[in-house]
Amino acid sequence: MSFALFAAGLATFALLYSTQALLPAISADFAVTADTASWTVSAATGALALFVLPLSALSERFGRRTLMTVSLTVAVLVGLLVPFAPDLGWLIALRAVQGAALAGLPASAMAYLAEEVRPKALVAAIGLFVAGNSIGGMSGRVLTGWVAQAWDWRAALAAVGLMALVCALVFRLLLPAPRHFRSGSLRPRVLARTVRGHLANPLLCRLYVIGALFMTVFGAVYTVIGYRLVDAPFSLPQGVVGSIFLVYLVGTASSAAAGKLVGRLGRRGALYLAVGTTASGLLLSLSDGLAAVLLGLVLITAGFFAGHAVASSSVSRTATQGRAQASALYQSAYYLGSSVGGTLGAFAFHAGGWAGTVLLGLLAVLGVVSVTLYGSHAARAERRVLVAAAAHR
Repeated sequence: MSFALFAAGLATFALLYSTQALLPAISADFAVTADTASWTVSAATGALALFVLPLSALSERFGRRTLMTVSLTVAVLVGLLVPFAPDLGWLIALRAVQGAALAGLPASAMAYLAEEVRPKALVAAIGLFVAGNSIGGMSGRVLTGWVAQAWDWRAALAAVGLMALVCALVFRLLLPAPRHFRSGSLRPRVLARTVRGHLANPLLCRLYVIGALFMTVFGAVYTVIGYRLVDAPFSLPQGVVGSIFLVYLVGTASSAAAGKLVGRLGRRGALYLAVGTTASGLLLSLSDGLAAVLLGLVLITAGFFAGHAVASSSVSRTATQGRAQASALYQSAYYLGSSVGGTLGAFAFHAGGWAGTVLLGLLAVLGVVSVTLYGSHAARAERRVLVAAAAHR
């Protein structure tokens, strides 16, 4: 089960962010600026954010495994067409379709794990799925960087499509049939009632905001970093720029270790640690030294993946009913943050250089701190009310 979902996570992130490392080459080929080329990433993540909730509803009716299989199959087929896009408009449109197809995977995968895995092992299981995401994001970017340097960006996208095809076959062959799934209703009123219930839960809403803000940082940094590294003073070739994404391996380790962090520090303590690590990396990346920039990316990546694993697993533990919808709302907020972060990060880079992108990231990190502090205050206030109520009995 873990290996199958690891393969699905790998394919999801490899496809979803397949153009990110290629943005400088796409900009040069189509003669567009960074903020225009960034839509090849933002269109995919934005479409995923829009479609994840309705597709999660289908998973309640037709099953998690069925929906994940169909979604991944469609995304792979579109991925094999993307290299043949005749112009930027077609490329963005195909990427949007691909993102919509991939929307069936994240929320369904987390709901599947929440139903099939023991509660004590849930954080670790979701951490492994997130680890698959990190390796997919890394391998897709590294692969596209070197293939693009040897041939061009179209060949690079074709290579990612073929890699995702192999992952899709592994996923379908290995994923066990669900044992605890119970088919739900597709009635819009039932879905709306479930969604309203989740949005009325203050803890879930805070987790959704935290996921969106973390992903705003990550989307901004990794959309723009390629442009910074191919320009002076670094002037790195495309293949080396793609290899920078090997720092995703740090994200693999930090997401897989999220369960231990929560056990030692608690959910809020783990989030504070993730925030501090991310902010330190942002500040360090302002240096003009390549080693300092790389270390900054390592810290940003470690902090982001740890924070994401903690927040997403907390959603699955908090929601006792309609888990697919709860996870879908988190994924919607998360990928909306990616889309907004990628676009705003490119605009900030165009307006103020790398310092502008870092400022955007620090503002998002400050938002995570504010939401977490508010949650701590609300929890203490709720405990005081409960204690006072018990004393009056």
